[in-house]
Amino acid sequence: MTILVTGGAGFIGANFVLDWLAASSESVVNLDKLTYAGNLETLGSLQNNAHHVFVQGDIGDRALVDKLLQTHQPRAVLNFAAESHVDRSIHGPGEFIETNIMGTFRLLEAVRGYWGALHDSPKAAFRFLHVSTDEVYGSLAQKDPAFTETHRYEPNSPYSASKAASDHLVRAWHHTYGLPVLTTNCSNNYGPYHFPEKLIPLMIVNALAGKPLPVYGDGMQVRDWLYVKDHCSAIRRVLEAGRLGETYNVGGWNEKPNIEIVQTVCRLLDELRPQVDGTNYSQQITYVTDRPGHDRRYAIDARKLEQELGWKPAETFESGIRKTVEWYLANPQWVRNVQSGAYREWVQKQYAGAELVP
Repeated sequence: MTILVTGGAGFIGANFVLDWLAASSESVVNLDKLTYAGNLETLGSLQNNAHHVFVQGDIGDRALVDKLLQTHQPRAVLNFAAESHVDRSIHGPGEFIETNIMGTFRLLEAVRGYWGALHDSPKAAFRFLHVSTDEVYGSLAQKDPAFTETHRYEPNSPYSASKAASDHLVRAWHHTYGLPVLTTNCSNNYGPYHFPEKLIPLMIVNALAGKPLPVYGDGMQVRDWLYVKDHCSAIRRVLEAGRLGETYNVGGWNEKPNIEIVQTVCRLLDELRPQVDGTNYSQQITYVTDRPGHDRRYAIDARKLEQELGWKPAETFESGIRKTVEWYLANPQWVRNVQSGAYREWVQKQYAGAELVP
């Protein structure tokens, strides 16, 4: 038995592949374009693993996807492939439209052709699982109830709009063509192998380098934080037993403002890697001009997943963030290698000219 994972060299996809192969003898065909966020070093432990087949390529390459489906005959396709950074989508929305919308469309068409030609049991057992985000639901006021699976889509950034469109395509391919799909919408992930442009790894890397810790606006934007390995276990459970055509929200039950996240990282670094001069890392916090259209609050109601499939996160935020900081401290070579010239240019571009607030 085999599954096809797209985007399996990215942060969430790579964690999923590593966890899957650690717990199962079922093979993984891993298709990834290896953009800036795809990192084969993350998958280094699988280099000689016969159950992991890596293919560099684009989900929008119909001929390639057709060939992989026919050659490996997967029982499921899990789509992690996406452009996923809001700030990057603001600066260059075109890539997000191409990958997240057109790429998903072409992938769905390839999978539809493959699935339609299957017979009896393999056809009935086949699944297409689409991994999405809570950002498609828009922004919540402070006292609004958390997002449920029936919340209206109100995306506010090019990134979230492109993911919302991909979700709608997946839904339509189920209702129109009968494709056996499942969709998950997750909250903010964090954990090992996170590309250091996102909040938590950026704060760790900058703090250790003695650089400013840039916090947008007043830092009171609230997010629900989900440890990546909990997310992976939720996806495995939805793939195993989710109802066809259904959407499942995946959250960590950890609503926290960004500034609290940054302060927590600083406290852990003070404990685990104290500075020689005895100063606190929190002194490096610097408030910068907020980004355009910054959603104020996301919150996930994950009760459907718990009630229907018995899943809930294993990590609290306190345990997960400690594991995350410890991982970055223990893996400085991975961090150094991922900090390519392109990464440094991006961070410089993103925060260049930002209004610094003491």
